[in-house]
Amino acid sequence: MPDFPDFYQPERIGTLFYPDMPAVAAAAATANLAPAAGDGRRVHLLIVDMQVDFCHEQGALYVPGAKDDIRRLIEFIFRHSHQITDITCTLDSHLPFQIFHPPWWADAEGNHPQPLTLITADDVDSGRWRPLVKPQWSREYVHRLEAEAKKQLTIWPFHVLLGGPGNALDSELWQAVQWHSLARKSQPGWLSKGRVPQSEHYSAIQPEIPVPGHPQGKKLTAYLDTLRETDVVFVAGEAKSHCVLETLEDLVAEFDEEQLQKIYVLSDCTSSVVHPEIDFEAMALARFETFAAAGVNFVKSTDPLPFLEEPAGVADESPAPVAGLEQMARWNR
Repeated sequence: MPDFPDFYQPERIGTLFYPDMPAVAAAAATANLAPAAGDGRRVHLLIVDMQVDFCHEQGALYVPGAKDDIRRLIEFIFRHSHQITDITCTLDSHLPFQIFHPPWWADAEGNHPQPLTLITADDVDSGRWRPLVKPQWSREYVHRLEAEAKKQLTIWPFHVLLGGPGNALDSELWQAVQWHSLARKSQPGWLSKGRVPQSEHYSAIQPEIPVPGHPQGKKLTAYLDTLRETDVVFVAGEAKSHCVLETLEDLVAEFDEEQLQKIYVLSDCTSSVVHPEIDFEAMALARFETFAAAGVNFVKSTDPLPFLEEPAGVADESPAPVAGLEQMARWNR
């Protein structure tokens, strides 16, 4: 194994443990990397929803392959820490009563739908499934979802509930993000999404259907501006078939061809949800072909990329500003 920081233990990926922040800070202090604020080329790593409930086998919505995705991503961060300017992590964050959770719906006998049930507009119109919460909005939602987003409502098991362990980033990955922050003097970014009760919210950019009046119910234009201003954007995370896919859908819709050419998807650091009847992997790969045709790059975390093969900058002794201190406030205005 390459010379990674001593605190890194890949066998712990996918397990719950208390991170050793003093060890992380000590390793960062001896990394001797130049501050990110001086980077001539800004490289942004977007990590989508690599949380316990998606990435641990005991998680509520485990994505097979996620543990290896995390290992490859952590080692990508360590190998290229001197070129990665900023890291942003999204956190899917839900409440018990949301339109995609079972208690929102019931059949004529009062039974809630099982996880992975698809609810169509016809199901709602026929009374097969009836909304128990916000009935008028819910009926309109399933129609708008099919008409505007070209998909049907999926019922998911309770997952990434706010305040619970399933909401947290995998601990080994969390340590790597903190190490990068301290070693490069670059504040990590955190984007919480998914707290809009009456809409799904897969993408890091916006919910499936806008919800007027809710702080997370609209497009996150400030974060889009951040990505526009950066030179290279790497994307990794879970799940390929849902939150990564929808994030890329929004980026392709928002960016022109020149801007899309600076986006690099780490294809070996993302996996798809497994469904008993729907081949989500095949659907994702078909969309990825469309994104590639539009200009998005798909690479592996170990691929040689010329702009990532430069020697590391070395820190000097003079004080340096911390990068990214203002971006979180800007994103949440």
